[in-house]
Amino acid sequence: MDEVKQLALSIKNGDIKPIYFLMGEEPYYIDKISDYIEETVLDEAEKGFNQMVIYGRDVSVDDIISNAKRYPMMAERQVVIVKEAQDLSRTIEKLANYAANPQPTTVLVINYKYKKIDKRKALYKAIQKSGVVFEGKKLYENQVADWIRRTLSAANYNISPKAAQMLVEFLGTDLSKIANELNKLKIVLPEGTQITPEHIEENIGISKDFNNFELRKAIGDRNVVKAQQIAKYFAENPKDNPMVVTIALLFNFFSQLLHLHGMKDKSPRNVASALRINPYFVNEYLSAARNYPMKKVSTIISMLRECDVKGKGVGANAIPQGDLLKELLVKILN
Repeated sequence: MDEVKQLALSIKNGDIKPIYFLMGEEPYYIDKISDYIEETVLDEAEKGFNQMVIYGRDVSVDDIISNAKRYPMMAERQVVIVKEAQDLSRTIEKLANYAANPQPTTVLVINYKYKKIDKRKALYKAIQKSGVVFEGKKLYENQVADWIRRTLSAANYNISPKAAQMLVEFLGTDLSKIANELNKLKIVLPEGTQITPEHIEENIGISKDFNNFELRKAIGDRNVVKAQQIAKYFAENPKDNPMVVTIALLFNFFSQLLHLHGMKDKSPRNVASALRINPYFVNEYLSAARNYPMKKVSTIISMLRECDVKGKGVGANAIPQGDLLKELLVKILN
């Protein structure tokens, strides 16, 4: 995020490069940077003749170069934005010669989503000298809650750890999807609001009481009644609570508990750092580790692997996924 802010500030201050190659697995900031250039580099009067958006599936690299070499009309520069440029992955290296000597009056923006160019080859090296290469890296799941907090903080909102975790567990690591939901919250909630699980439930539709976060907590506390209530809710709402997601989250949870059992220093700060979790949840993990000895945790991980295979239809075609989850919880909590 800091790199994106610095890039936007440079553009705002007039330090505009002839090439911006935006690549990587995470498309959210690729879109943000590209949109910022599209909206700010030219004024409205200049855009009609000097700004074009083309798509990788419709053009060749030669077409891009031809457009980039044009001169602007009645303006200091022109902007050429290539979206979905990953469709040109087989021929993108042909852009290297242009990148080595780019048109100084053109701002060429390449949106190369979900892929990366080879940093050892000529194109990357040429752009590094003449322009900007930005790599959007996918966040790990344990980084997303902090991203949510920082994004909301920049807009003068706060969010409770539980509410942030609910969003992560329901929406995953797709920043664009999460940003859309955060925008919904910012529309209905005034600035300065502390976003709570209740806000998430009311405005996004994620149950604050029946979700994977609460299931994990119920299992960690060995709360049989609560865990089975959540399993029943999941069985009745399978589209919103897919079995594969629940198994993956439980597998991650018990893998972390296994790691925790092997740690010598179990101080809250060290546990939070080693497990990459918010300090707010450390006591929950320590409590779960007391409830599940290392041998039991190892057994549960094997159970989860077996359940995952069955949930994908191997050897259990006739068993509803809701029943598989209930059976799994009986084994875990026994």
